[in-house]
Amino acid sequence: MSEWERVFVQNLTVPPHSQRRRQVRRESTAFQCVLKYIEGTLIKQRALEGLAGAEYQLRMTLFDITYRHFFGRTWKSSSRPLKDFPGQPPRASFNETVYFHTSLNHPGIIIVVEVVATARKQDGTYQDLSCGFGIMHLFNAKSEPTDVAVKGKGLKLYHGTPRALLHPLLQDPIEKNKYMTVMENSHLQCTLKLHPPLEAAYHLFPENLLMSGLQRIPGLLPAQGDTNDLFWKPQLMKSVTWYLDKLCIHLYPSLEKFEEELLDSLNNNHLLKDNSMLIGNVVAIQERRLHVGVHNGLCFVQTPQVAVLVPEAEVIRGRSNKKQGSSAKFSAMGQALVLRSRIHLTEMVRHPAFGIFFQLEYVFCVPGGADSKVKQVESGTIQFRVSTNSEEHLGASPNTLSHVREELFCSKKPSTPSLRSTPSPQIMASTQASTQGPGLSLSQLSMSPHHVTKPPLQQPSGSLLLPSPGRGQRRRTQEPVHGSGSVTHLEADLSCGLLAQESLASDQLQELPFMPVHVPIVAMGAQASSFSTALTRASLARLHAAGFPEILDCNKEPVEVLDPAAPVNFDPQREEADFLQSNEIVLQFLAFSRTPQAGTEVTWPKTVYFTFQFYRFSQVTTPRLQLVKMDLADSTSSAPSSYILVPINKEGMLDSGTSGLQLNYLVDPAFLKAGEQRWFLRYLANHTLQIDIWDGDSLLLIGSAAVRLKHLLRQGRTAVQVHHELEVISTEYEQDTTVMSGDVLRHGSVKPVGVHAVVKGRLHLCLANVGHLCEQRLKQPNSLPPPRSRIVSSHDGTSGFHGGSLFSFSACGAKNVSQAQKLADVDSELAAMLFSRLREVSIAFQHTTREASAIRRRKLERMVLVRQLESQEDLSRRQAALMGQHEQRIQHSRDLQIIDAYRERIKAESISNMLNQAITTKYILYATLGTAEFFEFALKNPYGVQHTVTIEIDHPELSVIVDTREWRHFKELTKTVTPIEEDMFHLGDNVRPQVYLRPKETVHIPFKYQTFSIDPIVMMQGPAEVKFSKDTDATTPWTSNAMLTKHIKVSFTVSGGKPLTILSVTVEPQPHVVDHTFRFYHPEMTFLKKSLRLPPWHTIPGAPAGVPGGEPEMYVRCSDPNIICETKKMGPGEPQDVFLKVAGGPSPQIKKFFVAIYTDAWLATPLQIWQFYLHSLQRVDVSCVTGQLTRLSLVLRGTQTIRKVKAYTSHMRELKVDPEGIFILPPHGVQDLHIGVRPQKAGSKFIYLNLVDVEYHQLVSSWLVCVSCRQPLISKAFEITLPASGGKGSNKRITYTNPYPSRRMYFLHTNRPDLLQFKEDSFELRGGEVYTIGLRFAPTQNTGEEEILIYINDHEDKNEETFCVKVVYQ
Repeated sequence: MSEWERVFVQNLTVPPHSQRRRQVRRESTAFQCVLKYIEGTLIKQRALEGLAGAEYQLRMTLFDITYRHFFGRTWKSSSRPLKDFPGQPPRASFNETVYFHTSLNHPGIIIVVEVVATARKQDGTYQDLSCGFGIMHLFNAKSEPTDVAVKGKGLKLYHGTPRALLHPLLQDPIEKNKYMTVMENSHLQCTLKLHPPLEAAYHLFPENLLMSGLQRIPGLLPAQGDTNDLFWKPQLMKSVTWYLDKLCIHLYPSLEKFEEELLDSLNNNHLLKDNSMLIGNVVAIQERRLHVGVHNGLCFVQTPQVAVLVPEAEVIRGRSNKKQGSSAKFSAMGQALVLRSRIHLTEMVRHPAFGIFFQLEYVFCVPGGADSKVKQVESGTIQFRVSTNSEEHLGASPNTLSHVREELFCSKKPSTPSLRSTPSPQIMASTQASTQGPGLSLSQLSMSPHHVTKPPLQQPSGSLLLPSPGRGQRRRTQEPVHGSGSVTHLEADLSCGLLAQESLASDQLQELPFMPVHVPIVAMGAQASSFSTALTRASLARLHAAGFPEILDCNKEPVEVLDPAAPVNFDPQREEADFLQSNEIVLQFLAFSRTPQAGTEVTWPKTVYFTFQFYRFSQVTTPRLQLVKMDLADSTSSAPSSYILVPINKEGMLDSGTSGLQLNYLVDPAFLKAGEQRWFLRYLANHTLQIDIWDGDSLLLIGSAAVRLKHLLRQGRTAVQVHHELEVISTEYEQDTTVMSGDVLRHGSVKPVGVHAVVKGRLHLCLANVGHLCEQRLKQPNSLPPPRSRIVSSHDGTSGFHGGSLFSFSACGAKNVSQAQKLADVDSELAAMLFSRLREVSIAFQHTTREASAIRRRKLERMVLVRQLESQEDLSRRQAALMGQHEQRIQHSRDLQIIDAYRERIKAESISNMLNQAITTKYILYATLGTAEFFEFALKNPYGVQHTVTIEIDHPELSVIVDTREWRHFKELTKTVTPIEEDMFHLGDNVRPQVYLRPKETVHIPFKYQTFSIDPIVMMQGPAEVKFSKDTDATTPWTSNAMLTKHIKVSFTVSGGKPLTILSVTVEPQPHVVDHTFRFYHPEMTFLKKSLRLPPWHTIPGAPAGVPGGEPEMYVRCSDPNIICETKKMGPGEPQDVFLKVAGGPSPQIKKFFVAIYTDAWLATPLQIWQFYLHSLQRVDVSCVTGQLTRLSLVLRGTQTIRKVKAYTSHMRELKVDPEGIFILPPHGVQDLHIGVRPQKAGSKFIYLNLVDVEYHQLVSSWLVCVSCRQPLISKAFEITLPASGGKGSNKRITYTNPYPSRRMYFLHTNRPDLLQFKEDSFELRGGEVYTIGLRFAPTQNTGEEEILIYINDHEDKNEETFCVKVVYQ
């Protein structure tokens, strides 16, 4: 290893957080930290637990409190023993000095000092034990450097390891956090102060790199004197000026070919990422640049210089005016990039670690259109570098290096940078437009966009330049050797790439406590019995009189009605022994009852529709249903208003013939796979069906209802039905305290959003299960598949040669006899190349029908020939006919030659494919979202010699189980009885598993197929247009979709790539069960961050019982890879939350995704699957005062066609719209929608506003109005006492005086119109006139206190005064 490589590899650093690097760079500050000694009895006790002869070491690391990010490089001191002194605690002396400089002058930047005990085990290895850590702040609250000279007690040490700083509960200030425990009688004696002499050596080592004064820095002279401290008074080595002249760069295979392939790749990439790009706007090369800089292994000594390269052909063309005969010489000499200027490198030093690095950069541009403007896009960077041996060549003359002709080689296919929205650090550093290039940090030099590679060896002058990391040839990285201890948390596996660590650091945003807590609907689903009540006899009588269709069993008799409050005893054996194995599930939506809400006036919807998903059937969106009020002669005022659901036909009229909506699901074992009957019964016994109720006119969510399905278990009966009255609950979000913009930047300052559940009404629902006889009795038992079915063998009849032609190897059911066909008919690629085929196609288009027979055509041809001979036609015409026949024969001859050549080309491939059929075993599995499908393949070595078999899989969702613990878990889960082998597989460099087979040996290879990916579903909101009927609803949940079927090929190859056997896996995706549904409304084009609390694991249906060790840890996975979804176990007895971070789309788009919940670490079978909907709305922020009208306007943009629209709001009393009725939205037009907000309660709340097409019932646009309201100043307060027994109410009066000298108009409003009414809502007064306001208090049945506000507003509806009346009801 060269000196430069040694210095470079030993000083790799982790960059600061990406947010820090985006800030404006300030002047760097130099620090000196002197570590003297540590002492304490607890340190010794911790270290001596199970260890002997322990020595102590100090480790320092920079840490960013704000972003919870370690960066820089962990510095380690020498190991020192802990000595005992009489009368003093044990002490370990270090007396070492650490230097560094940083420009991150923020109070959140600290140094973490860790005390580590190192001891040798009995086997000779070392073990590291963390004994505590301390914290030193570099900057105070004013971002000024701090001088820490700890005296007396020293620096406090805390229990634990520095990893604790990554926990989200540790907020700033850390020292005052309740989770930080100080170690008594233990401290670190140290000092921290500024060190200005270090500024002279800033250019020789990067910032945030902790360096000891005993280390050697390339470019600094050795320390003089007794201190041996290199940085105490750093002295620079003498620099030498180098000159680079006549630099010439050759690219493989030629400059023209290289740039042509580069542009083709970039244009293809640009077309894929920008579909709207016009034809002709292609990426072109604008400039070629060369960055040249001197690097000492730690950093660039100076900012690299940037020079422009030009093709040699342009230079020759500009200088030469010779004749055309010199074109050959010109072509040979023009394939290079030349540097026309001389580069001065004044920073070179006589040191073996100094080297010159070259970076080649291409700048691309895209034409902007007809105005000839140029739009520069992100510049792509292709890098090459070389380091020179300065010890060997510094003594040579400058001319020796100036005549060096260097060549740049890369791979045959150039690796081109992609035009990404987020450039890599190298690309970001190369987009400067100045003549002086940007400074590249050490991380930018050492990291490629994909991985870290070993730097090339130093090359002598005149040698070939090697490709840079990530381009061309790939080399392996030599990782620095670390100790076996577990405390080296910062340098561990740096070869994974700093970019990967940077992405992990950016993902930590989800761990911040700034996450509103959402009470999950699963709480309602888990306790559905409390939300479902039995119907009273009066309700049953009214429903029976409404004329709903009667449900009959298979014998055409009325179905038995069950009591929903009665317990259900689930007996699986009784269900399986039932002769009526076909279940027809019936859902009847009967009526909707309004629940009056105290203090609010709710506008009841006129139409509704429902959305839900039953079992594995597709999600249902019902058509709109009209709410028709029941005729209740004996109804009282206190009874809730009930409305019958009546279907609406296509003409928008009521269907008077029927009442209610009935949906039927036929679950027949003939359509279920083996063993699914038991799954379905368990689903009915344990699960809850969630139904969302929507307003059919405004398309606003009214609420959700949940119903237990356990009463659908027939338990041997012919049919059962049950009537439910379900509470429709709406979840509303409110925020108690308004957060100022400045507070949002501080940790823990944002208040969690409050959640309130409001009962909006009651849904009358009838559920029934009618048993039927199966038309075809299945031969398979209703139990789970036997364990043997999970073992796939090549001798089970699914493999072997079945005959057929070379072109029919993929056809199903191929026979031993194959019918002869034209090659052009079975191969479209060949047909496109044949002349005769093209001619036949053109003739077929010209003559679509040919009714004449072959005999008639021959007669007509003979008649034409006779007439031609009789009329003595021109000889030239006959020659033309002969020439046409000759040309046709030539075309046929060419076609035969093409066919022959084509057959020769595909013969080997076709024969190989045919032979592969003989060793191919086919296996079909049915997979659902999140469920791992396990099977084993019996692999046999048919040869008499041993082989190492490599397993290759062409799909990432199918994998080999290489972990023995995971293998054992799935075998126990599936009751598979094949043997298990420890350490069975060998993972090579390409991460393909390999297995060793002895002669004639058979082993079982475990496979696991699991998919979490479902195409992200984006939908629009609205009811269904097609009305459901009884016949169309009964569909099978296991109907395969041919478009979703996956074919996966698993190849078992021996040395030389020879196939041993092939496994063809066909995956039939199946629908999955949705246990719960969540809906979130969020501003468009923003991130939704939510925290959902999981219910206690034992309350979740299907949870395992008797788990050893207490509560199991839960795991989550999301169906959309672009969504951050995770959960963490906070501790025993602590609740567990699921964190979500979702990117919203444009309004009114709805994003749908799924989250699977597991209780096993191997994610075998999901305990539950949750369905999420994210409604993207346009956000409008309104700041107002209660009782006062705040006006604003929204911009409406027309669509492509004219629409009749109307605006609807979720809070009619608090938000008014103008125009209020139906209006016309012109196509592509712009129109204002005026809204007025008058909140009745102080605080923050969300109001939904929808713009709906009233003809097609489609959502045109949607807004989320975020109201932040404050209470006005109360000028007068009153208190009265009223009876609470009802009666006629009470009349009161208060006076108001006009404080102005002129005539004024006033308006009265109140926050409780249900309790208080005014005699007159407005009045007009002269200057100083007194007016008596008449108040009418409505009677109430409830006792208690109510505070009623009276708002007196002026003619502009602005609040003048506010009175508070405290009413005591007794």
